[in-house]
Amino acid sequence: MKILKQISSLLLILTLMASFSHCSSAQKLQEKSPVQFGEVYCESWSAGVKGGGSGLTIFIPVSDTSIQLDSVYFRGKGSKLETYPDKPLYIGRFKTEINQPTDLILSSDAKEEYVNKMPEKKENIPFKLNDNECVVSYKKGEKTEYYKISNVVEKASLNYPSAPANKH
Repeated sequence: MKILKQISSLLLILTLMASFSHCSSAQKLQEKSPVQFGEVYCESWSAGVKGGGSGLTIFIPVSDTSIQLDSVYFRGKGSKLETYPDKPLYIGRFKTEINQPTDLILSSDAKEEYVNKMPEKKENIPFKLNDNECVVSYKKGEKTEYYKISNVVEKASLNYPSAPANKH
């Protein structure tokens, strides 16, 4: 009987510890929009030259800039938001793995390989989102708040052709 009491006490303590450990990592989404959003949309892009890069840009129009948006989380990645000059529009930029430069030096001399970039660690975002959803973060006083935007529209890709060679 004494062992059963100790086991049940231990299980109770472990359950309480596990439930409190999730409280700090979970991000609470706000139900009320901090500002009126226009049609949020994204466009993928690709450079027309090998190694020129590719990515995805998300555009978040707002009715006013009384609330400063800070970051956006979209399709498993996070990005700081930039403001568009003279327009109430925020822009988030994400690089994709396709068509990235491959300046990798392989050598038997480790000193020559020193200039190689380390592979980027995959970021784990604190939200489970569908492909047409994003979360924006903003400051309310000293506290960071999060709001989920659904129905992000995906527009046609922008493929930039290579520039003609300069003959001068």
